[in-house]
Amino acid sequence: MEFGMFHEFPSLPGRSDSEAFDEAMEQVDAAERWGLDVMWLAELHFEPHRSLLSAPLSIASAIAARTRRIKIGIAVQVLPLCHPLRLAEEAATVDQLSHGRLIFGVGRSGVAQTYEAYGVSYAESRARFREILDIIERAWTEASFSYDGAYHSFKDVAVVPKPYQKPTPPIRIAASTPDTFPAIGRRGAPIFASVRHTSWAALAEQIRSYHEAWEEAGHPGKGQVFVSAPTYIAETDGRARSEPRESVMHFYHEQANLLEGAAKLVDPETAARRMRRVEQLRKIDYDDALRTNALVGTPDAIVEKLRSLQAKIGLSGILAELNCGGLIPHDRVLTAMRLLCEAVKPRFAA
Repeated sequence: MEFGMFHEFPSLPGRSDSEAFDEAMEQVDAAERWGLDVMWLAELHFEPHRSLLSAPLSIASAIAARTRRIKIGIAVQVLPLCHPLRLAEEAATVDQLSHGRLIFGVGRSGVAQTYEAYGVSYAESRARFREILDIIERAWTEASFSYDGAYHSFKDVAVVPKPYQKPTPPIRIAASTPDTFPAIGRRGAPIFASVRHTSWAALAEQIRSYHEAWEEAGHPGKGQVFVSAPTYIAETDGRARSEPRESVMHFYHEQANLLEGAAKLVDPETAARRMRRVEQLRKIDYDDALRTNALVGTPDAIVEKLRSLQAKIGLSGILAELNCGGLIPHDRVLTAMRLLCEAVKPRFAA
């Protein structure tokens, strides 16, 4: 089992951006010190009251320079917003600087507002994603290559540096809509999923389609499943439930607003699906959220839940959102991380 923290580098009310970055990096240092496997970096844009993490590869370079052991994951790089050659160069540079500690998570993101701000059509996001990922993989594995696609064309380019890891850093692909789960299974790639907006039970059905598509495509072994989830750990069940309450409910309120805004910019079918999700998020009850969408409890309770998920969905790793909503005090985030590293993770050692 792989244990990581999903980090948004949250904005801090009443404090400067510099103070927020310093606090976030203190959590990175603690993760390195306590033996966390991966620090996962979000990519979020134009949400000044939520996050400062708009440039994950820049942060990844900083983490590479101040750590020696922890892996550095991108969760996820929004490919359609990037130029593929520039992205291939920058990600390979991080992999070189970290001596092969980069995990390259990729996705499309459902935040259509970001696409509008960047001047990229969200309707093109799926096709752009496929094209850009193809270009990056070729840039990393071929001495030079040419490409003539719908969105990018170039001749005889030689991208440097090449990644430290051969042939490429691990690539994991995010899935959120039902059709993307089997598509990733057919491709034979590890999958990222999330229970922010869905229940563990519903996710299990989608993961089943991923595993079935993997087997039907003839890939060896079994596909790896990594899931991000609102997570909080404390010494007592009462504290585990009460301490993150304000932050978690703030998160769901803001997610509902974000999705409602995105629904105005997408096609009618997608908009209807997102508005149904908005309605669900606005009605969500805290106790229901903890029961169906989160990992919250004492270390013993978290261990029991993770073992159950290993059996049900073949869970390979968790991206623990230890500050879901961004309002949990720094010291409590550190305590939750320490318990994850010292009281949960060792019980899954090989």
